[in-house]
Amino acid sequence: MADIKYKSVPLNEAVGMMLGHDLTQIIPGEFKGPAFKKGHIIKEEDVTRLLDMGKMNIYVLDPKDGFIHENEAAGRIANASSGRGIRHSEPVEGRINFISTGTGLLKVNKEALLKINLVEDITFATIHGNQIVKPDTAMAGTRIIPIATHEKNIGEVERICRENYPVIEVKPFRHLRVGVITTGSEVFSGRIKDKFGPVLKDKFKKMDCEVIKQVFVSDDVEKTVSAIHELIKEGAELIALTGGMSVDPDDQTPLSIRKSGARVITYGAPVYPGAMFMLAYIGNIPVVGLPGCVMYYRASIFELILPLVIADEPVTKEYISSLGHGGYCSNCKECRYPVCGFGKQ
Repeated sequence: MADIKYKSVPLNEAVGMMLGHDLTQIIPGEFKGPAFKKGHIIKEEDVTRLLDMGKMNIYVLDPKDGFIHENEAAGRIANASSGRGIRHSEPVEGRINFISTGTGLLKVNKEALLKINLVEDITFATIHGNQIVKPDTAMAGTRIIPIATHEKNIGEVERICRENYPVIEVKPFRHLRVGVITTGSEVFSGRIKDKFGPVLKDKFKKMDCEVIKQVFVSDDVEKTVSAIHELIKEGAELIALTGGMSVDPDDQTPLSIRKSGARVITYGAPVYPGAMFMLAYIGNIPVVGLPGCVMYYRASIFELILPLVIADEPVTKEYISSLGHGGYCSNCKECRYPVCGFGKQ
């Protein structure tokens, strides 16, 4: 912690300096308590009251000596670290909070965050990244531990932020046109009613995407491949296939995605629910194979991967594999996602 050294100065020279300790005022029969608290920046209008309290000299921190007040320190850290989609609260007890200005994907540079927190006197905490945040979500806060810190400490934080900018941001979702292909002879023939389509429309709408068309095909590879390319021709910017994602002999969706010429990122994910998930790309167009659990569960592989895809974040095999830590849903009686550990790393 910073070795803070206060000095005594005449009151008429103390304006603009930081008060080094609480100053108690006693008015017999009326008031006894702190008139000014430690860390208060002395203003011209304070001088008369201080004189009334008998203060001719006062212990202060002078900014010229290289010390930064906690409010200024928090403000500089917040400004240096923040990217898009963030506003800052006013400092309260030295802390500034980071608030989202819209809906999007929260991104946190965990490596940079660790470096910042290793700097003397600095604290900076966030909620987990790679999750959807809505407007006015409290996402992070920063403050220093003492009432003031050395300029060099804040300068070091600002250097880290410049080299890793942004440390925290909310990436907006792209407004993608989505084509849905529902596979399965039982749905195609009308034997059972499709329930997946309405669920997907609602999930995509929450991320500012629009399902432009839903196509039904039987368990036929050629017809499924044809439907994929036809939807792309019609302007689909993301293709979502439902049904046929298991290893049953009638389930041909993974093979159909491969046959479409897509570059497969993964078939399978260490996430429950969502293990039979598939992610691929045709050019820059994402193609996802969604297992049936996406229809039934409030939170599944869909909530962990699709927000990244829609925010145009690179999704690698390594990243999907890393979801094994935190990828197990406890299936609570009352689902509280995203206020739970599912998908958090």
